[in-house]
Amino acid sequence: MVAVLGLGEAGGSLAGDLASAGAAVRGYDPAAVPVPEGVTRTGSEAEAAAGAHVVLSVNSASAAQGVLLAGVGSVGPGAVWADLNTASPGAKRELAHTAAEHGVDFADFAIMAPVPRRGLRVPMLASGPGAAAAARLLSDLGAYVALIEGPPGRAAERKLLRSVFFKGLAAAVVEALEAGRAAGCEEWVRENIVSELSQADAGTVDRLVQGTHRHAVRRTAEMSAAADMLGELGVQPRVAAASRDLLAELAAGKSAQRDA
Repeated sequence: MVAVLGLGEAGGSLAGDLASAGAAVRGYDPAAVPVPEGVTRTGSEAEAAAGAHVVLSVNSASAAQGVLLAGVGSVGPGAVWADLNTASPGAKRELAHTAAEHGVDFADFAIMAPVPRRGLRVPMLASGPGAAAAARLLSDLGAYVALIEGPPGRAAERKLLRSVFFKGLAAAVVEALEAGRAAGCEEWVRENIVSELSQADAGTVDRLVQGTHRHAVRRTAEMSAAADMLGELGVQPRVAAASRDLLAELAAGKSAQRDA
């Protein structure tokens, strides 16, 4: 028996795939959302969690603690509470502490790609005392779960470290294209971005890091000019200004080292 708490885009997709794989699935969502075929709708978190071998909490970081408190008292011996919400490692540890107070093993799950396109086969990471048991049950039903050694929060940590890069890259692309559109050369900017990304290789990260440190002074001035340009184009330079400020800090650090 699997309980899925939260039947939105991600939770609904996971619940439907679990049911299709042959699992008995109970689901709950406080909103009037459709229930996937084969999933039994319940009237509360507690009703869904009662008798479940694993409970998947797929809500939001802000709701995770309330959902846990509402349902954990109904979880039976040997069951695992798996939190799939995107939250900080500290928040995951707090959830694990609450679960432990109720005698329930906790698993920190991190979803590493969009769920709607992949469903149960979305790659996931899991850590914490209940991770192995939850991963084993879900893997038998077709899930892709990689175990990360260590306490709750380790899986969330890996996901968010990746997000610093990947979501930051996406934000830079969005800002650059918006500025290109304002300047009347969006397609040229797009082609340049595609060309740079397509040429990336194993040495790209080292070149980016080394070049950023080596040329911090010059690049501070360059990104200051870029931020000014975006302002002139009517585009708020969020990413450009952040890049300028980071480079300025690196340049100041180099100057301090020379003066020491």
